[in-house]
Amino acid sequence: MSTLSDLVHQHCESSEEDIEWLHFLVGDWQLLADLAFADVVLWVPTVDDSFVAVAHARPSSAATLFYRDVVGSMVRSEWYEQVRNAYSTAHIVESSSPAWFEEMPMKVRAIPVIRRTSDGEDGRFGPIAVITAHTNLSEARMPSRLEAAFTESANDLFLMIAAGNFPDWGTPTGPRRGAPRASDGLLRLDVDGTVTFASPNSLSAFNRMGFVDELEGESLAEITTSLLVGNHSVDESLPVVVTGRAPWRTDLEARGVTLSIRAIPTKVAGERTGALVLTRDVSELRHQEQELITKDATIREIHHRVKNNLQTVASLLRIQARRARSEEAQEALGQAMRRVAAIAVVHDTLATGLSQSVNFDEVFDRVLMLVAEVASTHNTTAHPRKEGEFGVLPSEYATPLALALTELVTNAVEHGLAGREGSVTIVAERGEERLQVTVTDTGAGLPEGQVGAGLGTQIVRTLIQGELGGTIDWHTIVGSGTEVTIDIPLRWLNATS
Repeated sequence: MSTLSDLVHQHCESSEEDIEWLHFLVGDWQLLADLAFADVVLWVPTVDDSFVAVAHARPSSAATLFYRDVVGSMVRSEWYEQVRNAYSTAHIVESSSPAWFEEMPMKVRAIPVIRRTSDGEDGRFGPIAVITAHTNLSEARMPSRLEAAFTESANDLFLMIAAGNFPDWGTPTGPRRGAPRASDGLLRLDVDGTVTFASPNSLSAFNRMGFVDELEGESLAEITTSLLVGNHSVDESLPVVVTGRAPWRTDLEARGVTLSIRAIPTKVAGERTGALVLTRDVSELRHQEQELITKDATIREIHHRVKNNLQTVASLLRIQARRARSEEAQEALGQAMRRVAAIAVVHDTLATGLSQSVNFDEVFDRVLMLVAEVASTHNTTAHPRKEGEFGVLPSEYATPLALALTELVTNAVEHGLAGREGSVTIVAERGEERLQVTVTDTGAGLPEGQVGAGLGTQIVRTLIQGELGGTIDWHTIVGSGTEVTIDIPLRWLNATS
C-alpha cells in the first residue's frame, strides 16, 4: 500500500509543508476515529479536480463501515459535492440526509483541513485537504453520558481542525510507547482546569493512585498536587499538562502507579476554552522499560568487565613472553596475547553500545593495529589495507570472525612477509545472505596444495567451519603470495527478521 507522501506526490500538487502538516494530523488519526465513533478518511485534492483518499482510520469504539481500505481510491460521487463544498468554503459541511454504503445508512460530515505555520496565529492558510467522518446510523440509539462526552470532544477537535488550531506545533512528535488513547481514560477540563467530565477508566486510575473522591468538579492540578506529597521527582511539564494549558505529555507517579497524561487544549476563535486530558495506567509498561534499561546497563557492564579481564590476561601473557628464555615460548605466548586482545576488542565495542551487534569495520580496524607489533618482531615492513565493508554483525559472529582474521593476517605477516616488505589486503564483500572475505599477501606463498598444520590453522578452521558454518580455502597466487578466501552464510538475518 502506498504511503501518504507517495499518494500526494502521485495525484496532487501539495507542497512539502502541506504534506508535513497532514502527517502531523494523521499522527492523531485513531484518536479522532475513536472519539467520533466513526470511520475517518483524509481526502487530498487531485490535479484533475477530484479527491484521493490518503489516510483512513477505523474506530475501536464502534463498528466500521468500510471493511476494505479506501486509501488510494477516488472520492465516491455520493460524497463529492459535500467534500468539494467543504474544501471550497473552508466550512464544515453536514450531510442533509442519510447516505448509504453497501446497504448501511450513514451520516457524513466533511471537515476542511486548515494548515497553520509554526510561527503563530497569523500563519493560517486555506484548506489543504478534507476529512470525512462516516457514522453508522444503523446502531443509532440514545447515547450514554460517556458517548456524549466522546462526541463533544470529537466536535471540539473537528472545529479546531477547520480553524487551523489542531494539531498544535507544540505537540511532541512520535508517540511514546504506552501513549494514552481515548478508551484508556478521558477527562474534560474547563478554562480554569476544573474537571467537568471523567470517564470511568480515568477515575479508576486516579483511585489506584490514592484519590478516593469524585474527579468532577475538582481542580485536576490540586488533585495531582495532593497525590505528589513527598514525591521529590516530578516532571517539570506536569503543571501545564494537568491545567490543560499546553499540548504536552507527561507521566504522573504515585503509590507505585504510573499514569501517562496527555493534554489537548481546546480553542474557539483562537481563545482557549478548556482541554481534553487523556490518561492511561502504564505502570506495567514503565516497569518493563526500567527492567530493559537495567538489563542493558548490566550487559554493558559485563562486557566492560570481560574486556578489562581479557586485557589483563593479554598483559600478563606479554610480560611472560618477555621473560621467556626460548624463542619458541616467546612466540607461543605472543600469539596467545594477540588472540586474547582480538577478543577484547569485540567486548570493548559491545560495552559502548545498547545492542548486542557491532560495527565490524571499526572492530577490524583496531585488530589491524596488532599487525604492526607482529611485523616489528620479525624485521618486516607490512602495509595492511582493507577494502569493502563488513557492516554490522551480531556478537555471535563478530568474536569468532575477529579471532580468525587476526590469525590469518598475523600469519601472513609472520610467515608470508617474514624479513621483507610487502602488503596484506583484506577485501570484504557483504551481500544479503553471505559475507565473503579475501586475505591476500605479497609474500613467499605456500607450496600449492599444502596448508599449514599448526595451531593457528586449526583455530581458523574451527572458527570458520565450526562456529560460523562457513568455508575457507588457501591457495598460492601465480608468481608470489598467498590468498585465503572465506565464505560465511549470514543465516542470522533470517533468524532476526
